[in-house]
Amino acid sequence: MAAGADGTGPATSGIGRRHGPSLWVPGDWNAFFGFGTNILVNLLVLTGLLRFVLGMPDAITFGRILPAIGLMLCLSTAYYGWLAYRLAAATGRNDVCALPSGISVPHMFIVVFVIMLPIKLATGDPVKAWEAGLAWVFIQSFILMIGGFAAPAIRRITPRAALLGTLAGVSVTFIAMRPALELITTPVIGVVAFAIILLAWFGGLRYPGRLPAGLVAILFGMGIAWGAKLFGLDIGGVSGPGLAAALHGIGFSVPLPALGHVFSGFDFIGIILVTAIPFGIYDLVEAMDNVESAEVAGDPYPTTRVLTADGVVSLIGCLMGNPFINAVYIGHPGWKAMGGRIGYSFATGAVILLLCWLNLVSLLSSLVPVVAIAPILLYIGMLIGAQAFQETPHSHAPAIVLAFAPHLAAWAKTLIDGALGAAGTSAAAVGLDKLGQAGVLYAGLGILGEGAILGGLVLGAITVFIIERAFAKAAAFALAGAVLTFFGFMHGPAVGVAVTPGLALAYAMVAGLLYAASRSLAAAPSTPPATHAAAAAE
Repeated sequence: MAAGADGTGPATSGIGRRHGPSLWVPGDWNAFFGFGTNILVNLLVLTGLLRFVLGMPDAITFGRILPAIGLMLCLSTAYYGWLAYRLAAATGRNDVCALPSGISVPHMFIVVFVIMLPIKLATGDPVKAWEAGLAWVFIQSFILMIGGFAAPAIRRITPRAALLGTLAGVSVTFIAMRPALELITTPVIGVVAFAIILLAWFGGLRYPGRLPAGLVAILFGMGIAWGAKLFGLDIGGVSGPGLAAALHGIGFSVPLPALGHVFSGFDFIGIILVTAIPFGIYDLVEAMDNVESAEVAGDPYPTTRVLTADGVVSLIGCLMGNPFINAVYIGHPGWKAMGGRIGYSFATGAVILLLCWLNLVSLLSSLVPVVAIAPILLYIGMLIGAQAFQETPHSHAPAIVLAFAPHLAAWAKTLIDGALGAAGTSAAAVGLDKLGQAGVLYAGLGILGEGAILGGLVLGAITVFIIERAFAKAAAFALAGAVLTFFGFMHGPAVGVAVTPGLALAYAMVAGLLYAASRSLAAAPSTPPATHAAAAAE
């Protein structure tokens, strides 16, 4: 393979190489189709939530919200492409990969089910729900912009295993598991498409015409789904009537200012603040995790600029009618590993803008079976999960596993709540005692899983510093855990005072124990951690 042929080396070709870093290399095709389909899936999901969960009129969904989303995503991807170009120019490298960004998936569900849906049910008016979502994002945007200046300091004092461990927990549970289940239930498309991707992105296989693996997987899925439809078989969930309806829905809409709607949403400020503050903190930690992940992969980006940019583009999108916040995505190492550099970010933003403004999102959802896209998301989940172990000391592996625990709890509770809701009941109606007798410790899942990204970070950091025998630092994180828990930022369903006081007290007691251990450490003979581990195993 010639140097730089896949975009990983000092390529001598590519658009713009004579005057600076290459704006496009062959590997950008892989990242473009992979990242683009990732964003497309999220757009399809949120469109379904708006139309079928909230009953949002199509005039607002396709005429106001999606055009504003397209503008926000175009601004975001363009900015991060520009940051990557600057980094490549400053370092003289041609292997810099732009940070991926898009609508925050956890927030997408939170703003719909926790903010917008209750208001829609209470008022009977989906427009009021939309306005409340806009006000929620307005507040979140300023939290991001202000918090961006504190984020670098937090990154400096937090162990890498804690940052990457909690990120891996999100990736394995909420990013990878659903695609894994989708592809295994439609194996003729999903499993084979997954093998197509693994052969190229892990095995180095090149497909005819140098077609990107993501595109090959999607074309394969479309061929099987539509071919089966010709023989009267339903594989992949595509349909002719659905495609015809999508074709009739093509139009043109541009975003319009929605300031009046934004400030009307402040009528529901009490409901909004319950989640706006804790999820603002969630945003800060998640963005720090993803910037750390990119730095480990070789691309150091300024944390303050990243968070500020997320806040600014989210604010612009909000003021134009978008009730979903922008975030730096998990997955930078994955897109970089498949050859993505700078151009994929610019191209994705431009294409998404056209899709949203021309209302082509519903058309693509009718053409492409979702199960053909799922393997790409599973690949990203695998890569981020692996990075946490590969890029940290081996001795910190237990801390990474512990950082997974809150996310596993949150994921399990989400599945249980969804199953009970589909049956027309709830955990409270069934009874926690009955669930406990069946082995489902529902209350524990709730406590451990609330504020999972903060919980995973704090537990991971405490464990890392214990392993390193830096007991004073471990005590500081335990004390931070006590404060965060007391006020409901982690291990609690909402911000308040004395939300889970017993657990907050336990964290404080652990902080005291660790501080006492730090004071006695100098008087004790130094024993390497490996000796302790060996002694414990005997």
